[in-house]
Amino acid sequence: MTQVTEKVAFEVGGAQVLIPKDAVAKNWLASLASEFAAPLTPFVLGTLSAARPILAAGEKYGGVILGKDGEADYHLILLPDTAEDVTWEQAKERAIAVGGDLPNRREQSLLFANLKEEFESAWYWSSEQSERNSLVAWNQNFGNGGQNYNHKTNEFCARFVRRSPL
Repeated sequence: MTQVTEKVAFEVGGAQVLIPKDAVAKNWLASLASEFAAPLTPFVLGTLSAARPILAAGEKYGGVILGKDGEADYHLILLPDTAEDVTWEQAKERAIAVGGDLPNRREQSLLFANLKEEFESAWYWSSEQSERNSLVAWNQNFGNGGQNYNHKTNEFCARFVRRSPL
């Protein structure tokens, strides 16, 4: 039985060099892997190819938020800081102080799905006010995943996020 191996041919110094195509493919893939191996960890989401961002101490990777209405997709990172018994305004001020933001409702849903264990079973403020009533803002219960809105002067917990472009 004869084995046929496809080869890639190229010329070097006037001589034709033949290399098995599998060896060319392996070496090419290895060179790509070594180029991107550090400090990024590659992953694939559907047909979207991205790399996880570098995390600071205590940060947790929340996942990818898909852009809506023409906005770009981005990585969501949960910061280590926590606030308890704060009003919505106090939560927003604390977010700025720690260099982050309150998560919006979509981001809270992703955090519940991917990092629920990082939260107490309690209500957490979101960054979103009610569209109909400026006296209330949205929050999420990390015990059961439910979302609701409450008066901004109520006191709940808060966690903070940062966003990193894909």
